[in-house]
Amino acid sequence: MPPASRYALFDTALGCCAIAWSARGITALQLPEADRDATAARLRRHLGQAIEAAPPPAVRGAIEAVVALLLGEPVDLADVVLDDSGIAEFHRRVYAVTRTIAPGTTLTYGDVARRLGDPGAARAVGQALGHNPFAIIVPCHRVLGADGRIGGFSAGGGSATKRRMLAIERARLGQEPDLFEAAPRQPALRRA
Repeated sequence: MPPASRYALFDTALGCCAIAWSARGITALQLPEADRDATAARLRRHLGQAIEAAPPPAVRGAIEAVVALLLGEPVDLADVVLDDSGIAEFHRRVYAVTRTIAPGTTLTYGDVARRLGDPGAARAVGQALGHNPFAIIVPCHRVLGADGRIGGFSAGGGSATKRRMLAIERARLGQEPDLFEAAPRQPALRRA
């Protein structure tokens, strides 16, 4: 019988998150639910047997990076080691492409599919990201529908949480300026 997963709860600007790990790396990151107990319960439902524990140094580093990112710092989580054993090959490929999307930028599901070399796979990309166990570390919130539509989001709060995460990162959605961007200046009218 494999050893039980370990997990820890930690506070962020979005609320209480949970992170799980194995000897190989991070196995899951759970975004906030209604409260700490609900967050832990949702993570445990996906992990099976799990024990709350103090995180080792590498996991503490990942927690610190996630906390910083959710405070608006442009933190790159590409160095966080994931344990993706048991994840389907296509999903691993989708997650690898998604991890290359920098904070504050977005791609569409179709863009990710094209980067995979399979332009017809946008729907499959969306399904893979809908099952992403590594939220934030695999930044599925940075993947939008066609024409910049926010699309769905499986975390607590749904698309409102996705929109909030993108706002924290100062990502631009569609053609609308974000809250941190000055409105374009209009040219002065000339009178004849």
